[in-house]
Amino acid sequence: MGYVRVDNLIKQYGNGESAVQAVKGIDFKIQAGEMVAIMGESGSGKSTLLSMLGALNTPTSGKYIVDEIDVYALGQDERADFRRNFLGFVFQSFHLVSYLTVSENVMLPLVTAKRNGKDKRALAEEALARVGLGGKGKRLPNQISGGEQERVAIARAIVNKPPILLADEPTGNLDTKTSEEIMHLLKGLNADGMTVIMVTHNPMNAQFAHRIIQLKDGQVME
Repeated sequence: MGYVRVDNLIKQYGNGESAVQAVKGIDFKIQAGEMVAIMGESGSGKSTLLSMLGALNTPTSGKYIVDEIDVYALGQDERADFRRNFLGFVFQSFHLVSYLTVSENVMLPLVTAKRNGKDKRALAEEALARVGLGGKGKRLPNQISGGEQERVAIARAIVNKPPILLADEPTGNLDTKTSEEIMHLLKGLNADGMTVIMVTHNPMNAQFAHRIIQLKDGQVME
């Protein structure tokens, strides 16, 4: 699981003379278990593309296929189920809830899961252990470092054991040493079989990927 195919994906904002195409007919395939970096200057379409890969931003035209599922042919409820079952999200800002413990933050994607509280806590502890934070589940976000907060965000993203992890500038707020630790963590998740698609402007981060998809003016540079 985790195979991705994008066919002539276009995203246009506005109509008529004021129309702007943020993504202009992109095609690519990502094999299950690949780690891919999406790079490009500001305004190249990276964020728009990632939001479409996250099933959050309906394309104007084109197809986005994951494991033979035509994502944008799904209804809204089916798409929400798809996001929950197939995708994990890691953002540049940690987006942790300050008054929830680390463990409770990790459990947030499980709120609608048909599991009992004990099972949810066990999944959260398993995810925290996987990112090197076993035993820190009872702390609050302000009681751990920035690098640890990013690890919590990654644990939250993988608690559902999704086949695909989408990361948007995952080290943007971290120092060089901590950034490298986070990248080794993502590489380890990838080595365990997770497909990792990462938007980054950092060439050092891109070195961890199997390959780079370079964007310019909404198109893939060959």
